[in-house]
Amino acid sequence: MTLTETESQVDYIVHADTSNFIDEVIEASQTMPVIVDFWAPWCGPCRQLTPALEKVIKEEAGKVKLVMVNIDDNQEIAQQLRVQSVPTVYAFKDGQPIDGFMGAQPESELKKFIGKLTGDTDVVAEAAALVERAQASLDAGDIGGAAQDFASALQMNPEDAQAVAGLARVSLDSGDAKTAQAMLDNAPLSIQDHADIARVRASLSLVGDNNDDENKPDNGQNELITKVKANPDDLDIRLELAKALASSGDNAGAVEHLLISIAKNRSHDEEAARKFLLTIFEAEGVESQIAIEGRKKLAAILFA
Repeated sequence: MTLTETESQVDYIVHADTSNFIDEVIEASQTMPVIVDFWAPWCGPCRQLTPALEKVIKEEAGKVKLVMVNIDDNQEIAQQLRVQSVPTVYAFKDGQPIDGFMGAQPESELKKFIGKLTGDTDVVAEAAALVERAQASLDAGDIGGAAQDFASALQMNPEDAQAVAGLARVSLDSGDAKTAQAMLDNAPLSIQDHADIARVRASLSLVGDNNDDENKPDNGQNELITKVKANPDDLDIRLELAKALASSGDNAGAVEHLLISIAKNRSHDEEAARKFLLTIFEAEGVESQIAIEGRKKLAAILFA
């Protein structure tokens, strides 16, 4: 007897409740990835997602198992897994939830989601493509779109240094230096020394205590400029001004004062001006005009 399509799929598209959830999900995920679709009869997006999920699962022909859980009939399971809304989808492997999403998704995204579980999707390449799109969004001024793509890239490949750096950069540029610092601190050890990570770390070091003095909204720059004009040879004040300028985002202005300081006395305070200048160059990146022109001027001073 030839099995019907429904009969042949009975092992990898099933419904579960409290009586068989352990067997159908936890135990089954020891041998193959299991996707759990939490749904409800009254849920409109569920009626869009579930057929799409079933279609993609059928195409996998047994590589992945789909388990349907009606939250109205199985509130205990939903509460244990902290399902806040439907549809919610979790992917289980080796008895543990390892990935998931909420809401309806297009078929292309479902294929990527399942491909990560089966190994059919090259997560490194997919993450790199998302990072490239995120960078384009940043260039176009779409910070929200960039942040979303950077975050999605990280979800696919937590060791994508450009994604970590990009998301940290978005936080820093949005004024949230603490979150940016936390992202860098929590980055995998394997990418801590990556050039993009180092660049954002250098930018963070320039921010400093920009908001320490509430009575000086200009970060004390006007007062420091007056002091430098009154005593151009006071290199300590000039360095302080350069740091204030850099912390407010005026790296070009900071570089100008640092170069003047180096020209006057390159060894002052254990070459503090030159060291800070190199930090700015690192934060700017090798392709920055500020860094390119600044390095030329620095070389001219050092080798004069």
